Amino acid sequence: MSESIAVLGRKLRAKETTAVALTQAALDAVAAKDAALHSFVLVTPERAMAEAKAADAAFAAGKDLGPMQGVPYALKDIYDTANIRTTCHSKLLIDNIPAADCVVAEKLTAGGGVMIGKLATHEFAIGGPSFDLPFPPARNPWNSAHITGGSSSGSGAAVAAGLVRMAMGSDTGGSIRGPAAYCGTVGMKATYGRVSRRGVFPLSYTLDHTGPLTRSVEDAAITLQVIAGYDKLDPASANEPVDDYLSGLEGGVAGMRFGVPRAFFATALATTPDMLAAFDATCDALRAAGAVVEDIVLPDYALFAACGRIILSAEAYAIHEKDMQTRMGDYGEFTQQRFLLGATITSADLVQAFRVRRELTDAVNGALGQYDALLTASALAVAPAFDAIPDPAKNAIAPMQTIPFNVTGHPAMSVPTGKGAGGLPVSLQIVGRPFDEATVFRIGRTIEKHTGWDGPAGVPPGM
Repeated sequence: MSESIAVLGRKLRAKETTAVALTQAALDAVAAKDAALHSFVLVTPERAMAEAKAADAAFAAGKDLGPMQGVPYALKDIYDTANIRTTCHSKLLIDNIPAADCVVAEKLTAGGGVMIGKLATHEFAIGGPSFDLPFPPARNPWNSAHITGGSSSGSGAAVAAGLVRMAMGSDTGGSIRGPAAYCGTVGMKATYGRVSRRGVFPLSYTLDHTGPLTRSVEDAAITLQVIAGYDKLDPASANEPVDDYLSGLEGGVAGMRFGVPRAFFATALATTPDMLAAFDATCDALRAAGAVVEDIVLPDYALFAACGRIILSAEAYAIHEKDMQTRMGDYGEFTQQRFLLGATITSADLVQAFRVRRELTDAVNGALGQYDALLTASALAVAPAFDAIPDPAKNAIAPMQTIPFNVTGHPAMSVPTGKGAGGLPVSLQIVGRPFDEATVFRIGRTIEKHTGWDGPAGVPPGM
């Protein structure tokens, strides 16, 4: 879909198109393109057409359900969907049919959205890309020999390929922002607790976030407006007011101050010159737009990463302990290796990680007391080819720098900054103050206008 959610909404309300027509076009695009991408593990035409007809009927009756009314979208296959298979891309749940929708799907349905299917993930949102699972791994629309990143792999591919304008992902260590970075989409991880996770299969209770991958910053803001809000049945949900994410979107960055923890990425071994050049060019564009951009010092990136990995591994193993003891052979090899790390973590390790987490959060909050946002890397390089991925046993999948803000819970969004090696996307990450997603969107929109990425520049070849 080449037109934004806002444009589609205007056309629907002006009766220039219908939800049924948009849905059929999306289903046709999946049928035509997805055999090469494997972004979908299940297409749901019956539900899609029923929801599209309901959206059209609501329009005809004068009922405006919100900005997603009549707009097709898709869900990562860890989101529960009523009477529709949710597998987590795993043999263990291959026959799992939830009785009810997750909260995010409920909100999107109540808002008139049209779900067209379920998207590939890495197994249980951790292990991949793997070829020993029930479904093949998703492939990058910019070059199908390359990975999409994980674990919201199908979400990144489907949005980049134009099959949908929005797909829901989840983010525990970077699983929204990583695929967004590699696939050239926008990936928004809102503040911890901003979006309900109820009905989404957990990986790490204290690190998990849910959020959208979209074709543009505006699409992400529209989606978050629909799905954000307090859920008293999600223990981590935050009872905080939801801002109007669209009202200030075009406000620019004049007078804003941005801090860059350059030591995170500038000298990292995996950082490539094309990523760094695009990052610096974007900082220069923000300065030209009236912002102050200057380097700052935060605790070492390695400390954030170690803290996050200890917490993630321990909590993930706790969730899967019984199945790891009784059905280990049903997990993919990569997933087994990742989960078994959690069995080696001691209570002392976990207590120390939670202690350090508080200190790291305070350090980021301290920086955000002086700056409107932080700018740092999402991925340190373009997406690697499948045959260039390091040995998973060494736990060295291509580098991302996203986990610090799962540790601290701050809102963070990956936005494309241009193209790097092989014409593949490069990106950066915007980190905001808690529950200040509106400012993150505003900065992202300014960057987007500079790059022109929401136009033809951001469309993969052949798509």
